[in-house]
Amino acid sequence: MTTLAPTSSSTAAPPLPPTPRRIGAPLRPRDFGWADAGILAASLLSSFLLVWVVFYQVTLLSGIFGFLLCWYAAFLALYWVVTTQVVDRQAATDRTATVVVVTGAFLVLGIVAFIVGWVTWKGVGHLHTNLFVKDMSHFVPADRNVLHQIGVLHAIVGTVEQVGIAAAIGVPVAVTTAVFLNEVGGRGTRIVRTVVTAMSGLPSIVAGVFVYSILVETSVSRYSGFLASLALFILILPSVTRTTEEVLRIVPGGLREASLALGASEFRTVWSVVLPTARSGMITASLLGIAIAVGETAPLIFTSFGNNNMNVNPFHGAQAALPLVLYDFVRQPQGALIDLAYATAFILLALVLILFVLARVLGRQRSTSGALRARLRSVLRPSARSGGSENPSPVGGRAGRPPLEILTVSPNPKEPLLP
Repeated sequence: MTTLAPTSSSTAAPPLPPTPRRIGAPLRPRDFGWADAGILAASLLSSFLLVWVVFYQVTLLSGIFGFLLCWYAAFLALYWVVTTQVVDRQAATDRTATVVVVTGAFLVLGIVAFIVGWVTWKGVGHLHTNLFVKDMSHFVPADRNVLHQIGVLHAIVGTVEQVGIAAAIGVPVAVTTAVFLNEVGGRGTRIVRTVVTAMSGLPSIVAGVFVYSILVETSVSRYSGFLASLALFILILPSVTRTTEEVLRIVPGGLREASLALGASEFRTVWSVVLPTARSGMITASLLGIAIAVGETAPLIFTSFGNNNMNVNPFHGAQAALPLVLYDFVRQPQGALIDLAYATAFILLALVLILFVLARVLGRQRSTSGALRARLRSVLRPSARSGGSENPSPVGGRAGRPPLEILTVSPNPKEPLLP
């Protein structure tokens, strides 16, 4: 009988298919390399050539604006199609949307830069010392040297006073209205919000006509800078109110809940927690409203009326303003007055720029931890107000700063709360 010896090797299982290797990192929609830059440049050039042939050679169309519009539309379509074929659909959609957003941003910045550059180029060359120290009391249209005989000091003083009074009245009222709409609420919230929204679309000339018909036409008052401030107040109020309300909405609700839970009243919560948190946005909203009022001309025609002499009293007599002087200069046939109009426009632009720079400087907040520590300290100071001694070992504070009083709950319910 033959015995088969066991074989040393048994039947092996079939090998598993190799795992496919991933070449490179996973592609994300925002990954952008040299190849993607080449696709962007090629799409830009190809769309330009295509639109140029179709726009000027095949059709009877003409005009630079229409050509640029068609070129941009063709570029977006071609760029999306090529990116879809080379990369994928998701990346193509993301990059096309990015191109649209970046184009809009550069378009807005370009328009603003063009306006600022043009006014600066035309106005800086005509600035002189007399422009800031003289008024138009000795204005003689036939004088050839009229540019160095007159100034706009009276207009600068009038603009500062009128806008300052309007801001002093309008900003507190607007902030109070925004606090009522967002923090207090009640039955009248819907009516107030509807009125504010309706006032936002009010033409500026309507505000001037309204003040004129109520006060000047009825002989209650005469033309003055204060009436101009009332008209500008009507324009400042809805703008600052709506912007401030949106700023207050983004304040975290946890800050309000924490302040109320610690025993603070609603007024103290709004005053010490909500408003300091939204300080930067509120300053920006106020400056935006003031910037709108600085450049308004139509309301001033019916209220302040204009004056060639210096008038520092905004409550008596007609008063000049920079928009009124600018409006009057551009209608004159003399080239010297046109040059003076450019110089006045540059001064008005510089005032608005100074306002926005001050807004950025004054609205700069401290660090989050420091601001929150200060707000909590202002809300909870029970021992300091009662004359008690403070905790010698600060909890969570830094050396050299007063410690925060916190409430410590004892595990024994019979023991009182220890400060």
